[in-house]
Amino acid sequence: MYTQNGTLDKSETIQRYSPLVMRMARHLMAKLPASVEIDDIVQAGMIGLMDAANRYESAQGTQFETFATQRIRGAMLDELRQNDWLPRSLRKTQRKVESAISALEQKLGRPPQETEIAKEMGVKLAEYQEMLAESRGYQLFSYDDFMGEDKDEQFLERHCPDPDADPLAQLQDKRFKSALVQAIKDLPEREQLLMGLYYEQDLNFREIAAVMGVTESRVCQLHSQAVARLRAKLREG
Repeated sequence: MYTQNGTLDKSETIQRYSPLVMRMARHLMAKLPASVEIDDIVQAGMIGLMDAANRYESAQGTQFETFATQRIRGAMLDELRQNDWLPRSLRKTQRKVESAISALEQKLGRPPQETEIAKEMGVKLAEYQEMLAESRGYQLFSYDDFMGEDKDEQFLERHCPDPDADPLAQLQDKRFKSALVQAIKDLPEREQLLMGLYYEQDLNFREIAAVMGVTESRVCQLHSQAVARLRAKLREG
């Protein structure tokens, strides 16, 4: 991938690593709503790859693929942030799911079943499952979590009064990690398995569906429900 002068051949490098962009885009799409176009993610990733090719210096000691992966992922995430890929209506729906789960867990003393959550929300099971499918891509944390009703009031300003405190360090605090681990242990067994396959073994929804013997859309629903359970549990803490 280098020219006779010992510099990176940018054209050959971009051609060689363009499949990496596609793989990363497909993996990211599994976490996003159906409204997001994969072409937009790929285009952003290619821009990140070209930026990596322009900025890379072998003398810095990092392999190009490692350097490029960071640039590609960053470009894709920037594209998602700029386009506000998760509608407020979807966030509102997901919060209703979380509230129903939280109320039922306090009432029942155990993780509620899907039929119980649907009944608590006053909807049919099929409608609830459709909500879960539409919520694909809803993460454990969203930007709205860091904003109050007054959009000028920042979550981190309210909960981290020390102006020198690192917000990232707050999220990585041992107590938070401990609470998250416990919340995952409290998930129903099937959802625990799904989260392990997805986040620890890095399987995609199609591969997880084959392991669990269900459809890919069902995996999507269960993932959204597991995230809702975790968010509800962590909010209580």
